[in-house]
Amino acid sequence: MIGQPEPAPGPVVDAATVKQCCARLYESDVVRLLLGDSFHPGGARLTGRLGTLLGVDAASEILDVASGLGSSAMSLAERHGCRVLGVDYGSENVARATAAAAARGLSDRVRFERADAEALPLPDASVDIVICECALCTFPDKAAAAREFARVLRPGGQVGLCDVTRSAEMPPDELADLFSWIACLGDAKSVDGYVALLEAAGLQVAEVERRDDALQDVVNDVRGRLLAAEVMAGLGKLDLPGFDFRGANDMARTATRAIRAGHLGYAIVTATKV
Repeated sequence: MIGQPEPAPGPVVDAATVKQCCARLYESDVVRLLLGDSFHPGGARLTGRLGTLLGVDAASEILDVASGLGSSAMSLAERHGCRVLGVDYGSENVARATAAAAARGLSDRVRFERADAEALPLPDASVDIVICECALCTFPDKAAAAREFARVLRPGGQVGLCDVTRSAEMPPDELADLFSWIACLGDAKSVDGYVALLEAAGLQVAEVERRDDALQDVVNDVRGRLLAAEVMAGLGKLDLPGFDFRGANDMARTATRAIRAGHLGYAIVTATKV
């Protein structure tokens, strides 16, 4: 991706609408059915890789932005003994993640709050590490979020992103609807685009690691879950009123074609506050 021009801007959608729709969708039973507890490609495996790249240890104080159901925060705390604050725009996600942390005996090290990534409820220079997995691409004001990441980091602190990437060659109308925003595709940036966002916020990029395989794996998994859900719904054993199976399958097929063509991918990007 290095040296490629930045993709054309995504669809123009009211920022508050995007945030509310994202929160509602990611709290829905449909998304849990199709994605399980981890809402990002690679799941715990890539979260572990991110933790290794960032040098997470027991002394680390971590902010997990757009923490969803809390799987990454809890995984890092269990693996490294670190302290993690997860913030998410969806209040139901926060409640479920809080309950899950308590059930796993992690309430002393992991907690969750409802918050907007573009206005984090933390003081300046208050955390060692910020992670954000498959979420920056959905934020309406990505530059504001990146500045917030830098603001709350202590000097020498690190940001770790895992996110969908989108090349300049991707047809501009291929995924240009609101659902594509919510699905982490429509307003994804190129690797250069994410690097530029972090650098503009005053961060120095350290590592870029391509993981397109993780995105293809999650699309394949969703297609399998869609098939199973459609069969169950047809047998009357699953109630998903109004769910558009054809549209969802079309979206999954489009994503597969885009990945194979190199239009869509997935990457880890780490950066340091100097």
